[in-house]
Amino acid sequence: MPVLDMPLSDLRNYRGTNPKPADFDQYWDRALAELADQKDELELIPAAFTAPGVECFDLYFTGIGGARIHAQLLRPQLLRPEQSTGSQPALLMFHGYTGDAGEWSEKLGYAASGFVVAALDCRGQGGSSQDSGGVRGNTQRGHIIRGLDDAPEKLLFRQIFLDTAQLARIVMNMDQVDETRVGAMGGSQGGALTLACAALEPRVRKAVSLFPFLCDYQRVWQMDLAERAYAELKEYFRHFDPTHAREQEIFTRLGYIDIQHLAHRIRADVLLASGLMDDICPPSTHFAAYNRIMSAKEIVIYPDFGHENLPGFPDRAFTFLSTLATGA
Repeated sequence: MPVLDMPLSDLRNYRGTNPKPADFDQYWDRALAELADQKDELELIPAAFTAPGVECFDLYFTGIGGARIHAQLLRPQLLRPEQSTGSQPALLMFHGYTGDAGEWSEKLGYAASGFVVAALDCRGQGGSSQDSGGVRGNTQRGHIIRGLDDAPEKLLFRQIFLDTAQLARIVMNMDQVDETRVGAMGGSQGGALTLACAALEPRVRKAVSLFPFLCDYQRVWQMDLAERAYAELKEYFRHFDPTHAREQEIFTRLGYIDIQHLAHRIRADVLLASGLMDDICPPSTHFAAYNRIMSAKEIVIYPDFGHENLPGFPDRAFTFLSTLATGA
């Protein structure tokens, strides 16, 4: 078997390297209390995209810090009066780093299967959501280190994680949606946000996470893989701590937004996929999070694949999530 990282037997027992802040759980409890007081200020605008049998909307809400957050919303058209109250499953979708919610047509398979679908644009990245850090438009990159030299509450990914939970809450409160049949899915950054969403909104029932990003930053550094998706870690040290005098402090601060430390909060059934040749989000970082999940879980391993399309996994994910449509 090819080995980029650890042997598979070691990966199955690996529980992470990056330190966990002493007040981690209190930090996220305070964040959730702040979110509970946040006013959504919802706006639904009919989208330019249309499809038979599906209603499509641009959904906007106000997130933490006053940012206006955008998501695509697709709703199956109601065929019977009883469908209007709590009868539909829902699916939350999260995209990769610097990207956007993607094409409307990509969601039609789930909408045709009866799902209300909501696909988030992460604030400041390639979509229409705002980054409320004082500039108009997107900030695109540098989001891991954004706020690193400020109070921990200013970390940008804290706000993005909370956006996922707020979107889940908004969807669960829709009259058409059965709040007990809500799933989440995504790859890379989207895989991380799927796990964050399920951790911060424990009513999420099923979660599909493909090679999750934002896990075990110090392990990435030790493997000399602070390139591409994690390149900003190297740039931060080069510019702001060139002798690594603050290395432990920095990685501990990043621990607040490390998915592995949130994983124990997840109550959803989890399906995760990992390519053992992934040199962008290395497999040990996937296992650092996966091994801390205490709910029902399964990991699908692709020995010869990296951070790329994993054959058969989209179909497997669809089958896994489709039980929400049947209520199984």
